[in-house]
Amino acid sequence: MNTMNIISEIRKELNQLSQNPSNVKDFSRFHKDGKKHIGLVTKIVRNLSAEKYKQVRHLEKKKIYFICEELLETGNHGCQIVAFDWSYRIRTHYRKEDLTVFEKWIDTYVDNWGSCDDVCTHALGYHLYLFREDIPKIRRWTISKNKWKRRASAVVFIYPVKKKKYLDEVFGIAESLLTDEEDLVQKAYGWLLKVASAVERQKVFDFVIQHKNTMPRTALRYAIEKMPDFSRNQALAKD
Repeated sequence: MNTMNIISEIRKELNQLSQNPSNVKDFSRFHKDGKKHIGLVTKIVRNLSAEKYKQVRHLEKKKIYFICEELLETGNHGCQIVAFDWSYRIRTHYRKEDLTVFEKWIDTYVDNWGSCDDVCTHALGYHLYLFREDIPKIRRWTISKNKWKRRASAVVFIYPVKKKKYLDEVFGIAESLLTDEEDLVQKAYGWLLKVASAVERQKVFDFVIQHKNTMPRTALRYAIEKMPDFSRNQALAKD
């Protein structure tokens, strides 16, 4: 199979699907750059991705990663969804060194919170779930100059935390990002705390109370969203 052929096929079919207005959605809210970003509805792209994956599933992991990167290189939103989907489909073949692949993708291709969350809650999140030894490197992402990498440092823990794993790491990540000036980073660690609160409500509540005078309200509101009214009121009350 010719790599460029499969990529050309995907782009052609994405273009054909986009001719139907009902298949198209405004994704501008994912970018926050003041520009219009119009793309195909994610479910439609995922259906295409599943169908096209049948043509490559026999390939070795390294080759699939190569095709995924070529898809990411196109800069096409639909191709990006396909790339992240295929990289998650081969998760049973992950090895520790694959972290370098995902980190490169974040550094090079992730430029909005939608794509950041897509790769982090699936491929990268599952990789972290498998390899606890990744954690020290992920912690260092909290001080990256790249805001998407800082967001990723929190979002990547959501998959394992939902599986009740690495709960002890949540608070260190949140504390490192506590006063981050980026709204989307604040929302990310607030989201992580909210997910953790389903398992460790008291610990999350105690963390929020301890830091509520320095934690941005955006993060705080996310963190306490699933808590009882009396807990939320206590957390929101000004001292």
